[in-house]
Amino acid sequence: MVRYVLDGVESLSPTRVVVVVAKGAERVTREVSGTKPVTDIVEQVRRSGRAAGVLAGLSVLDDDFDSDADLVVVSADVPLVGSADLGRLVAQHRSTGAAATVMTADGRDLPALVNHGRVIRGGRDESIQRVTDAADLVGDELLINEVATDIWCVRQSLLAAALRRVQPDRDGEVAIAGIIEVLAATGHPVHASRADHASDVVGINDRVELADAEAELRRRTNRAWLERGVTMLDPARTYIDATVELAPDVTLFPGVILQGSTSVGEGSEIGPDTRLVDTRVGPGCRVEKTMAERSVIGPDCHVGPFAVLSEGSELTAATVTGPFYAPSAGGH
Repeated sequence: MVRYVLDGVESLSPTRVVVVVAKGAERVTREVSGTKPVTDIVEQVRRSGRAAGVLAGLSVLDDDFDSDADLVVVSADVPLVGSADLGRLVAQHRSTGAAATVMTADGRDLPALVNHGRVIRGGRDESIQRVTDAADLVGDELLINEVATDIWCVRQSLLAAALRRVQPDRDGEVAIAGIIEVLAATGHPVHASRADHASDVVGINDRVELADAEAELRRRTNRAWLERGVTMLDPARTYIDATVELAPDVTLFPGVILQGSTSVGEGSEIGPDTRLVDTRVGPGCRVEKTMAERSVIGPDCHVGPFAVLSEGSELTAATVTGPFYAPSAGGH
């Protein structure tokens, strides 16, 4: 999920991108280490809420970093957040001169938002005064449909001090939304930027929501490749990782799964029922009913059906494997 979030963040052309990982999250660290646009990775030792994670991220910003800069805080469990919503958040934050701007959504758009905190506004400018848990709403507050997310744009010079003054909630966690009351009490306005679609900016909490998000990400990824000249006979049965590279005029048949750093050259036909992991396919190839991992397939090869290329396999140009091909590791 985090790679999709980083894609959205990269569209902002940030000076630095700090990824905060939980203690012991070595897999996540390996996944993001050395990838764009990540500049720093820091471990969150105290798991006492998102605010603790933000403070951990702030700890790596040195004295040379511009204290008047705007910081964008994005949770890693919102893979559908896009560049349009993030760009609008930053633009609105700067145009209003706010100390902080929170991305909000319409709670009527998604049943899962029924228990999310509601945005309470006030004053002549209708700035945000606080975020109240759904269970604590009273009177006219029960009619409020605007809910707060965990996506923020905040003036860096104010963030750390505000977070340290936020009191833990009933579960002992410190929520980022607590900075609203701290900032408002000192005369710093907090505003909101409304997301186009609630489902794009609300965190994933279970495997059902994860499956729904993955289906939407697959639809967006496939549409982007279709617009760039890739042919898919059945996009609903085509699975492409965000890290895959496809040349123009590639044709993907149903049941194709392309993962990791896989790349496919111009004019190649992949599938049906083919899975390629970290595999490079040259131009003009035909690869059908094949499984390959960390392999190289040279130009103009015909691989399969029912071929298995084990890790380290390499096929020279114009190789025709025939059916049920299975070389040993490093075979040619």
